[in-house]
Amino acid sequence: MERTIDISRRFYEKHVAPMIRERFAAHESRIAAGLAGEGSDCFGYDDLVSRDHDYGTGVCLWIPDEDMPVYGRQLAAAYQELTDRLGLRLSARLTERRGVMTIHDFYSNILGIDCDTEACVITAGDWERLDHTCLATAVNGEVFRDDTGAFSAFRTLLLSYYPDLVWRNRLAVELHRYAAALQVNYARCMTRGDVVAAGMCRLQGLDAAMNLYFLLIREYPPYYKWTYRRLTERDTEGIFSGLIRELSEAGCDTSVWAGKPYRPDYPNMSDPVVMLSERIAGVIVSLLRKNGLTDSLDPYLERYVDEVMR
Repeated sequence: MERTIDISRRFYEKHVAPMIRERFAAHESRIAAGLAGEGSDCFGYDDLVSRDHDYGTGVCLWIPDEDMPVYGRQLAAAYQELTDRLGLRLSARLTERRGVMTIHDFYSNILGIDCDTEACVITAGDWERLDHTCLATAVNGEVFRDDTGAFSAFRTLLLSYYPDLVWRNRLAVELHRYAAALQVNYARCMTRGDVVAAGMCRLQGLDAAMNLYFLLIREYPPYYKWTYRRLTERDTEGIFSGLIRELSEAGCDTSVWAGKPYRPDYPNMSDPVVMLSERIAGVIVSLLRKNGLTDSLDPYLERYVDEVMR
């Protein structure tokens, strides 16, 4: 099935670009175009299931703030006329994500901060507040044209990844979250026979493990619905993603905990959840080592929190 991004690029080249050249020739070089932002199609993940809502052909036209009162509104009207003439009926939500917008508004709306797209900088405080999901959304898709480079400059800033201290802070948070959920609290809950709480520990650990993987390869993961799919694409050997899938399918087997006391220094490896959790932790440790963050082989991830922050 053809990707929406490819369909949209063809739509731009065949219809939108000629319209701009004919009606806005004086400003053509200042109008960046592409498909990026919210929606499965911008990640290249749209399929027959996701096309049941907010789906349709369209492009984003990004212009500088100061250009909006000069020709932006006329460009928006011309774009709307074009889509109407071609019979492209988009939902109200998708209409907001396509068409003419300023560079500042595109990034600011997605990231939830007032982006300084002219100076192309992000403060340390804003980096701390940003969520990896919105960052992935801001840099997905493709840019078809950007003569001035103004739109791509801020995109490049985001793609350069978190500043070192922010990166280490986020690693520390996820290392602690994984260790607490799967290497401590899961066993405590199973010892008590609380399978609901144990199941929640497993889900917390799965999320932390995938976040750690992406942090350690320095890539923003997409929102949760697509995180595992992106993981399978990046994990070319399939080892880590395979373990994640096994852990997601493992249930809470109370029989392997019958009569077993909680012993923090002796993991109950007869429980598949515990066994898989330790194997996943081992892969994470190997990634920590590749990043030069430790020389240790200890699979207990809590021990690396202080080391990462040093």
